[in-house]
Amino acid sequence: MRPPTDTSAGTGLEPGSFRDPESRVFYSGGEVFRALSADGLTDFQAVSDAGLLDDPRIVRTEVAGDTQALRGLLVHEPAGVLRHERIPFVSYPYEWTFSMLKDAALVQLDLLLAALDKDLVLKDSTPYNVQFRGARPVFVDIGSFERRREGEPWIGYRQFCMLYLYPLLLQAVKGVPFHPWLRGCIDGIKPAEMRALLSFRDRFRRGLFTNVFLHARLEKRYADRPQEVKDEVKRVGLKKEILVANVRKMRKLVERLEWSPPEGVWTAYGERNTYTDSDAQRKDEFVRQVATSRHWDLVWDIGANNGRYSRIAAEGASTVVAVDADQGPVDLLYRDLRDEGDEKILTLTMNLADPSPGLGWRGLERRAMPDRGKPDLVLALALIHHVAISANVPVKEFVDWLASLGCSLVIEFPTREDPMVKKLLAPKRDGLHPDYELGFFERCLGEGFEVERSERLESGTRVLYHARPKG
Repeated sequence: MRPPTDTSAGTGLEPGSFRDPESRVFYSGGEVFRALSADGLTDFQAVSDAGLLDDPRIVRTEVAGDTQALRGLLVHEPAGVLRHERIPFVSYPYEWTFSMLKDAALVQLDLLLAALDKDLVLKDSTPYNVQFRGARPVFVDIGSFERRREGEPWIGYRQFCMLYLYPLLLQAVKGVPFHPWLRGCIDGIKPAEMRALLSFRDRFRRGLFTNVFLHARLEKRYADRPQEVKDEVKRVGLKKEILVANVRKMRKLVERLEWSPPEGVWTAYGERNTYTDSDAQRKDEFVRQVATSRHWDLVWDIGANNGRYSRIAAEGASTVVAVDADQGPVDLLYRDLRDEGDEKILTLTMNLADPSPGLGWRGLERRAMPDRGKPDLVLALALIHHVAISANVPVKEFVDWLASLGCSLVIEFPTREDPMVKKLLAPKRDGLHPDYELGFFERCLGEGFEVERSERLESGTRVLYHARPKG
């Protein structure tokens, strides 16, 4: 095995895996590996002996390779190498819907309880240790398991609150989406910050006084005395039964949290849109012909809404990433896919005019979407008018961005006569969007793509295009 030499997705170190000195993820030959220190290897052996690796919620893992070429990869000397199942597309909690974050939290707590039953524990509690294979959450950080030390508290409690509990509470209790908070701070919402967002009455909600109000108070009181806190915890000691009881209480609290998407035109888009039955059928057929014309490894459906075309794309693809700025329909789609056991369609909520940037250490710890895997095919249906008119992105710049992905494209252009375009233009000053014209769009498309086929729908206000990249 050659040593890793760069930080690209195909080979080299995983830039988001550096916080644990006992474990580091790297890539080689398109496969995912993990280097372990001597202590990390001993912990892994304990996990294996306990039978936890057989849990389907944990990423498939096996011992692989030697450590001779991996010196310098860890703070400690590497003692073992693991090979992991590769997740098709990496996503982050600030791109998940409420139900996705909640399901990831429950997986994390269930695995912690399973570990405690075997005298093991999870050393951290971050949602970045969970990925989604379609609508199935998978725990990917084997290095997070370690042998439990007698008397120690739940080490990951504060992190669980900041990255799981508080974001879920923010949306469930206050109706405020958590995504800007998690995107704005990679470590989550601090106890004092969450306390400031709650009212006096909120302290009487079940679980909030202990996990928010008291937590914030104690953290403030002992902020300058960390050693005193550590000594006191060590003196008192915590029996495993108390630790298990605390985790179970947290699980009940998380399980009770609910959020329902507001009913609106976009949530019910599949039932309330401007398409005639004939147009909808022709559009389905157009997308299906492209989707099934060959096998696509990765398809992006940007502006996916209720996932109608993501499902069609999945007929000819290994993985479909369904992205929409509106969390409502995406959350409903995720719930349906989860109930169906789907492992092909990954749902994400993201505004393409303000997409997820590179975050964390050197801006590489969390990557921008195109840096996590370029698609073979992009569906951009009923989208360009929202990007160009609502977000004021020039038509040419949007088409140039699509061309920069180097993939095939199915795109829909609603003309200025389309009812939805008229609605978007209505509050605007006359003459603000002169570039939003069919002829200009087609010239821009022709500069970056070879148009294979186009079709104007029967209504006359929408045109579909199938194009492939030039060169």
